[in-house]
Amino acid sequence: MVKIERTMPPPRSLEIEKEKKAGSYTCEDVIAQLAQDGHGKCYLCEINELQSIQVEHLRAHHGGKDKNRKFDWNNLFYSCAHCNNVKNQQKYDELILDCCVVDPETVMNQVLQGGHVIVEPLDGSESVNLTAGLLTDCFELRNTGIRIRECDTRFKALQTTMTLLYKTLDKHRQNPTEKTRKQLEGMLSRAYKFAGFTRTYVRLHIERYPDLLPYVTLETTL
Repeated sequence: MVKIERTMPPPRSLEIEKEKKAGSYTCEDVIAQLAQDGHGKCYLCEINELQSIQVEHLRAHHGGKDKNRKFDWNNLFYSCAHCNNVKNQQKYDELILDCCVVDPETVMNQVLQGGHVIVEPLDGSESVNLTAGLLTDCFELRNTGIRIRECDTRFKALQTTMTLLYKTLDKHRQNPTEKTRKQLEGMLSRAYKFAGFTRTYVRLHIERYPDLLPYVTLETTL
């Protein structure tokens, strides 16, 4: 999970659909803007090229009973079906971090280590702990046959991405070139798949790659 800059004003359809008895919050303009703002990635697991796109509500609308939340542009996020399903637990209804407001990288480390995804909270707040737990669940909650497959898909894609990062970092360290610098600049962009992990890795090992600091510096540390 990384910081997302939400485009304003809200898509026009939300205001129109909210007035209908069975209005939709998934009109084309909503989907298009969420995809653009989120760089085509699920906002939770950050996998790209989503096979099953859903619009996820950060705060629960309780089956449409809370119509304001249901059609609130600030409550809508671009998500894959897997993560939306994992998040559909009561404990995640209210306190998950809004990554359009809080930069997740300032409050947690997202790490691939020992064959597992580890999301480490950097403070003791309930919202950070819950969000870290949710992100971990998106990769590690293998409690059904379908979730085993879905988690494996995300883990393998993350592992492939991180392996490419490690190789590119080694090349850059041994023989820095403009080509490898450009490659790493792209891989450390928030728009890149699994950027929460690629950026965390470089920040945690910045002593090896000091020239990459400008690409992973957080806004709060400027």
